[in-house]
Amino acid sequence: MDRKQFLQLAAAASLNALGLPAKAADNAAPQLQYRILIPANAGGGWDLTGRAIGQALVGSGAAAEVSYENRGGAAGTMGLAQFAKGYRHNPHALMVMGSVMLGGIITGNPPVSLDQVRPLARLTNEFNVFVLPPNSPYKDMAEVLRQFRNDPGSIKWGGGSRGSTEHIAVHMIAKATGVPHGRINYVPFRGGGEAAAAVMAGYISVGGSGFSEFLPHIAGQRMRAVAVTAGQRLPGTDAPTLRELGVDVVIGNWRGVCAPAGLTPLEFTALTETIQTAMQSADWQRSLQRHQWLADPLVGAPFEAFVAQEFESLRDVLLKAGLT
Repeated sequence: MDRKQFLQLAAAASLNALGLPAKAADNAAPQLQYRILIPANAGGGWDLTGRAIGQALVGSGAAAEVSYENRGGAAGTMGLAQFAKGYRHNPHALMVMGSVMLGGIITGNPPVSLDQVRPLARLTNEFNVFVLPPNSPYKDMAEVLRQFRNDPGSIKWGGGSRGSTEHIAVHMIAKATGVPHGRINYVPFRGGGEAAAAVMAGYISVGGSGFSEFLPHIAGQRMRAVAVTAGQRLPGTDAPTLRELGVDVVIGNWRGVCAPAGLTPLEFTALTETIQTAMQSADWQRSLQRHQWLADPLVGAPFEAFVAQEFESLRDVLLKAGLT
């Protein structure tokens, strides 16, 4: 018996224990339909992540079909509310989440919290890239930073929702360069796709997003990468780090998935095993390479503990940045 057959039989056994329908062991895969809620509009990092893990679920044999629901807005908290209300007891539902959502909860004080879902697995981590429109009057990030110091309001930053990692990064840059937080001119968008369109149209001076989100546009020379928020330069671009430019700012953007809060322990365990199977699939490995994501898996109880710790750490950073 090869590994794929073993995983299929294990999945079928778990489903039978739950009283859920599954194909016979000699068939290709359990006939399960999964639903993934993506709390952002199409084209951004959460959308790419959700659809990539959905493809991996099908490719690994864990699912027969995956459907998607995009519900963007308010740093993912609108989607969080929809998931908490509409999917609470669905053992075949997942929602994409990440550090951006934690920031949105801390800064926006929405009527929904992470207590209403269960963190399931961290999938990836990546850093942000700052980009300029092709016809920008600024040659590089050094010129942007000089202008930002001299006339903060003249630089129109654009990126994800309030509390997103790029929004936090801009406030960290302001603190490091002596610019008052109240002088920052930041335009939030509901997803990386909208932010990319604004950059290419020249509507904003500087755009920020996850590197994978802007990578196709950078490669197509529709925008210019001028800085990254990593501690060292990233493969695929020669853009300097902010530290190289004299600004001591490093911030990452992890992404993962959560489960409905109303699952039984057995259902949660089964979903955990399903996600682990998907992350071991060839489809998922290809997605990591295609988007240049950094694999950073953490599953189940350790991930729940990580999210709780990350929430407190991020709240401290946002408080110091004047965003709460």
